[in-house]
Amino acid sequence: MLIFEKSRPGRGALLIPECEVPVTLPEDKDLRQTSLHLPEMTEGELSRHYTELAKKSHGVNDGFYPLGSCTMKYNPKVDEDMAALPGFTQIHPLQPEHTVQGCLEVLQTAEKLLCEITGMDHMTFQPAAGAHGEFVGLLLIKAYHTHRGDTKRTKILVPDSAHGTNPASAAMAGYSVVSIPSGADGCVDLEKLRAAAGDDVAGLMLTNPNTVGLFDKNILEITSIVHECGGLCYYDGANLNAVMGTVRPGDMGFDVIHLNLHKTFSTPHGGGGPGSGPVGCKSCLSEFLPSCLVEGEEKKTFVKPEHSIGEIKEFYGNFLVVVRALTYILTLGREGIPEASQNAVLNANYMMNKLKDLYTMAYDEVCMHEFVMSLSDLKKATGVSAMDIAKGLLDNGIHPPTMYFPLVVGEALMVEPTETESKETLDEAVAVFRELYERAQTDAESLHQAPVTTPVTRLDEVGAARHPVLRYVFES
Repeated sequence: MLIFEKSRPGRGALLIPECEVPVTLPEDKDLRQTSLHLPEMTEGELSRHYTELAKKSHGVNDGFYPLGSCTMKYNPKVDEDMAALPGFTQIHPLQPEHTVQGCLEVLQTAEKLLCEITGMDHMTFQPAAGAHGEFVGLLLIKAYHTHRGDTKRTKILVPDSAHGTNPASAAMAGYSVVSIPSGADGCVDLEKLRAAAGDDVAGLMLTNPNTVGLFDKNILEITSIVHECGGLCYYDGANLNAVMGTVRPGDMGFDVIHLNLHKTFSTPHGGGGPGSGPVGCKSCLSEFLPSCLVEGEEKKTFVKPEHSIGEIKEFYGNFLVVVRALTYILTLGREGIPEASQNAVLNANYMMNKLKDLYTMAYDEVCMHEFVMSLSDLKKATGVSAMDIAKGLLDNGIHPPTMYFPLVVGEALMVEPTETESKETLDEAVAVFRELYERAQTDAESLHQAPVTTPVTRLDEVGAARHPVLRYVFES
C-alpha cells in the first residue's frame, strides 16, 4: 500500500513552532489553486511504513548480491562516518576557498591517489556518474582534436563486448559509432580493428577487463593500433575492481579514463545515487578538463584550465562520495587495494569452477572479477531460461546476476561475487545454482512460476514495459 493510501486527514508527525518573523505570502495569482497532496500520518505510522518497505527490499546487507559489472560490494561503515563529519556536511559550495581548505585537500589528495592507481596525470570530480564520465571523456577527446584543427575525425571505435553506455555516450558527443567484433577468444578482433583504424577515427572506447570478464591479452597492441592512426584511447573504468593496484590503464596506453567511485571504491551504489564518475587523463588532455581543479600547497585554490570544455555539473561534483572513496583508499592502503582486486578475481574463478560441470561457461578460461554463463543449452533441453534461474535465486535469498547481458552471449547470466564475500557464502550460492539446475531437469514448471516467496511474485515484465504506470492518480 502506498503512503498516500494510508493517509488520513488531520493526522501529523511534527509540531512546528510559531514563525518568529512576519509571514509574507505571494499574491493570489501566484498561489496554488489546489492543495498539495501531502500524506498525513502519525510519526509511528510513518516509521512503520518505511520499515515495512525496507524489509521488502534486498541489498548487500541482506544477502548475496552478485550483479555482474556493477560491483555491488559491501560499503565499510567507516566511510559513512567520515562522510558524516560536520566539517564536510555543513559547508556551502559558494563559501570562500580559505574557509574550506580541508575539503579542497580531500579533492587534491583523492586526485593524487586515484591518478597513482590509474596511471593518469590529472582528474576532475565533476561528473556525477559513470556514463556522465564517459561523455566527459569523449568531450575531452573531441576538444583535443578540434584544438589541433583535426576535424575530420568523426568516428569512435567500440568493441561489441563494451558496456552498453559506451556507444550511447559516443553518439551524444556527436560521433559515429563503429562496432568492432570480438574474436572466438572473447577479445577484440585485431584484424577488424586494424581495418577500421583510419584517419577519420577520433578514438577507441574499451572496457578492460571486458564485459565477458576477460582481460584482453592484446591490450598493448590495441592501444598502439589506435595511436598509430592518430586516435586516442578511452578506458571504461567500470571493471577496475578486477585490476586496481595490479595494473594501470595509463601504462596500457590509455589517454583518458572514467572511474565509478560508487562501484570500485565502495561508496553506496543503487537506488539512483549518489554517484560519482571522475575522469582522469594524461597531460595532453589536461588543458581541456572542466574547471574546479585544486592546486596549491599551503593555500589551495580552484583553477580552470586554459582551454576547458566548461562546466559539466554544478560546483564540484558529489563531494561526499569522494570523501567515502578517499576513506576507502586510505583504509586499505598500498597493500590492501591490490589484495581486494585479487580476492575479487579469486572468488569469481572459484565460483566458475564450481559450476562449469553443469552450466555452460561463455568462455571456459581464467576469468577476472566476473564470469558469464550461457543457459542456451539448458533452455533447449528443459525450457528453463536464464530469467527462470534468476527468479529461482530470489526464492533462495540471492539477488540475481545480470541477465541477458552481454548481448554477444545467448541466455547470459553474468556473475560478479566481489571480494567481500566469504568462501561459505560462495559455497551456499553454488549449492543454490546447482539445485536450480537439477530442478530444471525434473520440475521446470516450478521455475517458470518463480519467485513464490517474495513480496512481489512473477511480474508481467513485457506489459510493464509497454504500459508503465509511472504516477499515482489522486481522486481529487
